[in-house]
Amino acid sequence: MNGVRGEVRHTLAGEARRLCLTLGGLAEIETGLGVEGLAALADRMRKLSCSDLLIVLAALLRGGGEGEAADRVNTLGINPREAAEAVAKAFAAAAE
Repeated sequence: MNGVRGEVRHTLAGEARRLCLTLGGLAEIETGLGVEGLAALADRMRKLSCSDLLIVLAALLRGGGEGEAADRVNTLGINPREAAEAVAKAFAAAAE
């Protein structure tokens, strides 16, 4: 794990996973949520549905090198609270 890069570890569905917010991840999130630009993304992030949360989580997993988990995020049985905590943790690490 590379903390300088903004990578974080978080347990999801009983397994430690690596997450990272990347520029590619931001683009994936914008596309997945149907927004354009950081201001629109910030507004949209304030009112995520569970399916939106999984879109964001998948992009963060992919950025952390967890492509297989990202591809199966809908079937991993991730608790919504775990997902929200993981997303918050990854965004906080990116802001440092």
